[in-house]
Amino acid sequence: MPSDGLRQGLRVRPTSSWFTAGFGVGLGLTLAYTVLDTVLRISGILTLLLLSLFAAISLEPVIAWMTRRRIRRGWAVTLAVAGLLVLLAGFLAMVIPPVSEEASALVDAAPKWVEQLHDHRSFLGRLEARYHLLDRARREFGPHLGTTVVGGLLGAGHVVVSAVTGAGLVVVMTVYFMVGMEQLKRFAYRFVPLSRRAGVIQLTEEILLRVGRYMLGNVVTSAIAGLATFAWCAGMDVPYPAALGVFVALMDMIPIVGSTIGGIVVSLVALAVSFPVALGTAGFYIAFRLAEDYLIMPKAMSFAVNVHPIVTVVAVVVGGALLGIVGALIAIPVAVGIGIVLDDAVFPRIDRA
Repeated sequence: MPSDGLRQGLRVRPTSSWFTAGFGVGLGLTLAYTVLDTVLRISGILTLLLLSLFAAISLEPVIAWMTRRRIRRGWAVTLAVAGLLVLLAGFLAMVIPPVSEEASALVDAAPKWVEQLHDHRSFLGRLEARYHLLDRARREFGPHLGTTVVGGLLGAGHVVVSAVTGAGLVVVMTVYFMVGMEQLKRFAYRFVPLSRRAGVIQLTEEILLRVGRYMLGNVVTSAIAGLATFAWCAGMDVPYPAALGVFVALMDMIPIVGSTIGGIVVSLVALAVSFPVALGTAGFYIAFRLAEDYLIMPKAMSFAVNVHPIVTVVAVVVGGALLGIVGALIAIPVAVGIGIVLDDAVFPRIDRA
């Protein structure tokens, strides 16, 4: 029979262990909440870093091609960044002049619109006489017009500053990732046990190669879409063909919906010429979308990897829901990487079991 001291010790231990377990659970929940709150607070920065990493991976085949030709990695990165800056400068040179012209035309036309509002023989004057637009605007914004205008300007300025800051961060981090890609991979490989490291390195390099090729193929198809848009708009006298071509090329990088949105925008701009031209532009984009899906995309992606359409749709929807446009952009490369892991590592083990 156990002694009284032993019984007392046995009664104390459960109390102590319950206290320790409860303290550990509470500490773990607190730590988990702190980590989750921190991630949510810096989610915007993490999204930009993820975009920078994928941009660096996309340019890795170009960097590798130059390094194989005995160009030092630093110089290869410099040449790639210089090429991107030239493209960005060309885009700004095409977009800024028409936007400035439209802004100047809007400022010049504003006094004429005010005069027409007081002229009951004009279209705007008849609208004012019927709906009393000026009186409604005074009642709605009169006491707070200055605050509304200032708030709107500050909000627009904040958006512009955030966009410029985000773009600058993406460019800087992309350059850092490109320069230090080899060191970053070697550091990550050290977390893998030595017995499995060779296989992980081979699989990772295959994923990076195919994802980079996929991204370059996407850039090629987007460039073709932009050139086709420029040629069509220039031939049909649609305003700003160069700017619209660049816009469609950028939108075409977003899978599934990007080219459709670009086609709708260009068709609306074509209304400035005539309705038949807008209708023809819509037909042109429908035909081009079919050609892109069944002719251009298969050719451009033949050297990368094939992705099932269902996987494409699901990946884009999930990526867009999680990270917005950035998620839609990187959804297909992530699906490509997951597919490679399944085909090369998971399914063979299941088949051997």
